[in-house]
Amino acid sequence: MPQLHSPVTVGVEPPRQPEVERLLDASTAFAESLYPPESNFLLDVATLERPGVAFYVARDGGRAVGIAALVAEADAARGELKRMFVDPAARGRGVAGALLERIEADAAARGLTRIVLETGDLHDAAQALYTRHGYREIPQFGQYVGEAHSVCFAKPLAG
Repeated sequence: MPQLHSPVTVGVEPPRQPEVERLLDASTAFAESLYPPESNFLLDVATLERPGVAFYVARDGGRAVGIAALVAEADAARGELKRMFVDPAARGRGVAGALLERIEADAAARGLTRIVLETGDLHDAAQALYTRHGYREIPQFGQYVGEAHSVCFAKPLAG
């Protein structure tokens, strides 16, 4: 695996910062290039700022190179991973893995027992990433039930 330019750090940060919003915009553009509007379930900045949502930023030498959010579900001991995206120039350097590791550790520390997520059927790299990190495909859940392009995954967390 190629070495990172500098150590990747992952922290909880506000989503409303210019370089983070650029990553959100790139994520939206990528999803919109692949799927019709009704098949995109992207959370906007205002939703990412709500209580119960932890927004994570991966930085390589201070530069934002990846994002993800964990949305805690009020009625379940699980969280949903949303808005996972890595800058194309930083892919293949372990950024997504670093985001997942931090999110999973934080979720377990909060008492969550499972992380669920939805990705698209054309996101082969994302599906491979989640599988490598111990996520397994599950039946569609919630708003994704019946969605032709949705593929759902889950991972149990160690307590």
